Amino acid sequence: MPDKHYVLTMARYNMWQNQSLLAAAGDLDETALEQDRGAFFGSIRRTLSHLYWADQLWLSRFAQTPPPTVGGKDSVNSVKDWSQFPDERAALDQSILDWAHKVTPDWFEGSLKWTSVILNGEQVTLRRTLVLGFFNHQTHHRGQIHAMLTAAGAMPEDTDIILLPERFAAM
Repeated sequence: MPDKHYVLTMARYNMWQNQSLLAAAGDLDETALEQDRGAFFGSIRRTLSHLYWADQLWLSRFAQTPPPTVGGKDSVNSVKDWSQFPDERAALDQSILDWAHKVTPDWFEGSLKWTSVILNGEQVTLRRTLVLGFFNHQTHHRGQIHAMLTAAGAMPEDTDIILLPERFAAM
């Protein structure tokens, strides 16, 4: 059952892993980042873009932050300026961590009404279920990105949550 400890831990883990992936991606050229590697969204950049888009979308639902400026079909192209992306990703990760610090125990007891294009309309889902999905989605796509980076010869950090560096655990 997710609670405040869970969301804080996962927000910190999310921040660490995104920094690791972007540092590793920084060692690759444009061709390597754009190459179709057989993952669901094809390339490293398209998957990074989709993940950024989805995190914006769910945070907007959880914390009333601005939603993405494009729809789901364009999620793989939602990042317009890759030179700014590391800073934008870091800012979004900080917003996720800020939300995690503010969430209260009773927040997990309620439901959230949200709209899904994929599910054709309005949905009502327990917040605790949506939070699990939010962090699971991140882990799923970061695993794909990690595999693509490794295949391209880059070296992201380990992904085991028990290795979360102290600098993140203290945030």
